[in-house]
Amino acid sequence: MTATAQRYFYGLGRRKCAIARVRLYPGDGSIVINGRTAQDYFGRAALTAAVIGPLRAVDAVGRFNVVAKVLGGGVSGQADAVSLGIARALLVLDEGNRVPLRAEKLLTRDARVKERKKPGLKRARRAPQYTKR
Repeated sequence: MTATAQRYFYGLGRRKCAIARVRLYPGDGSIVINGRTAQDYFGRAALTAAVIGPLRAVDAVGRFNVVAKVLGGGVSGQADAVSLGIARALLVLDEGNRVPLRAEKLLTRDARVKERKKPGLKRARRAPQYTKR
């Protein structure tokens, strides 16, 4: 590896329709998502806290810079996708991180997605209102 090429650890996270490609670089702890800081991108403190959850679980909050590219979904799904991507990247970094991440349930991919709409119904399960006459 050359001096100009910086080593990173990669993790892919998915949640609902969101897909996050995450890279962890050794650094000072900055989090950049789609070219913006995490606070600026998500806006809500709860979503930013969800993103740094895996780093907090393995005591690596100020040790890595996070660069993430996120596509699809809404902000909540994107935050969970970035969180899973960071957790998987931390596993690539050190397999010993599995125990604390698993204890916080940060390695489980939440498989719940929106159910498709069925013919004759208004939504996935909502039937048209019954009229007696």
